[in-house]
Amino acid sequence: MASREMKTVSVRIGGVEHRIRGEAPGEYIEYLAQQVDKEMSRVSKSHPNITKTRAAILVALNMADELEKLKNEYQELVELMDEAQ
Repeated sequence: MASREMKTVSVRIGGVEHRIRGEAPGEYIEYLAQQVDKEMSRVSKSHPNITKTRAAILVALNMADELEKLKNEYQELVELMDEAQ
């Protein structure tokens, strides 16, 4: 098994620069950071007095909820496909 190359990418989330290290392509890490930043901006605009930490927690919970719903939908589709065969 070949080892994957680690890359470091600088991204800005919530007005703060972060250096992210990972195996994913830099463009993908930047895209994910942009999505998180958009959600941070949306939450901050909706709740102007909220701290960045609380905004980040809300964003994480919202994204976790969305992921869990998508996992459930995927599982339901897999089960439907299995039944159809």
